[in-house]
Amino acid sequence: MNFLFPLFAVLIWSINAVVSKLSATAIDPAAISFYRWVLALLTLTPFVLPGVWRNRHQIKQHGWKLSVLGLLGMVLYQSLAYYAAHSVSATFMGIIGALIPLLTVLISLLLLRLAPTVGILLGSMLSFGGLVWLVSEGDPRSLLSHGLGSGELMMFAASTSYALYGVLTKRWAIPLPRWQSLYMQIVFGVLLLAPEFLAARDISLTLHNIPLVVFAGIPASIIAPFLWIEGVHRIGANTTSMFMNLTPIFTALIAVLFLHESLSSYHYIGGGITLAGVLLAQRLRTPLRRTKPATSPSAEGGS
Repeated sequence: MNFLFPLFAVLIWSINAVVSKLSATAIDPAAISFYRWVLALLTLTPFVLPGVWRNRHQIKQHGWKLSVLGLLGMVLYQSLAYYAAHSVSATFMGIIGALIPLLTVLISLLLLRLAPTVGILLGSMLSFGGLVWLVSEGDPRSLLSHGLGSGELMMFAASTSYALYGVLTKRWAIPLPRWQSLYMQIVFGVLLLAPEFLAARDISLTLHNIPLVVFAGIPASIIAPFLWIEGVHRIGANTTSMFMNLTPIFTALIAVLFLHESLSSYHYIGGGITLAGVLLAQRLRTPLRRTKPATSPSAEGGS
């Protein structure tokens, strides 16, 4: 039953993609971004703040790293998705979100000096082809004349920022308990989101948009990460990460049922090819370059 932890986490995040799409007509992107993390912050404060205060000297030492993580994970990733929801479908958002594991691997090649594999090379090429087919709605030639839309670019930037967030989290390994680290990232995220929130024309909360803020602030920001972390502890990071591939499937089903989005052949073909590329990069781990075994001294006539 341990697999239920990451499964429900992915389901919540998939629902949140639909919530993001619904928010496009219900609330300003700057407002839901700010309210979401303020709500998460207030919910976590009674449980996490005492430990944060005890570790305040460590937090001060790593403050700039926590602020960068807050910028990438809480500000750019979430805010760009809310803005993108004005022009792309929830189904598209789910498919691009599924690229995060592959983007994480690609960024790790540069920052963590991860050894390239055949799966990464072939998977990247396959996913790129799938994305071209998806974005062009089955007509790649149209991209030459029309290019990419702002929504597509924002979603790709959002996924890239979250992939970089994951890589930096691993590289820096900030010596704080996970929830205290997350709490401080949210604090910095709220501070960074405040100027845009204050400049927004309409930040009103209504009976129509409050449920969207609540879902984004508690299930998507607190419950799902808790379930995901539990999944990693119980079944391992590699097995848990595979469940992320269910995101586009769950998102598409929910979007069809509740938003009445229609699925066309290019969704199935482009999305399927993109997902196959992600799976290939995760599973095929044959080194791209085989290292030659070191020659022993005796083989060279030594000793």
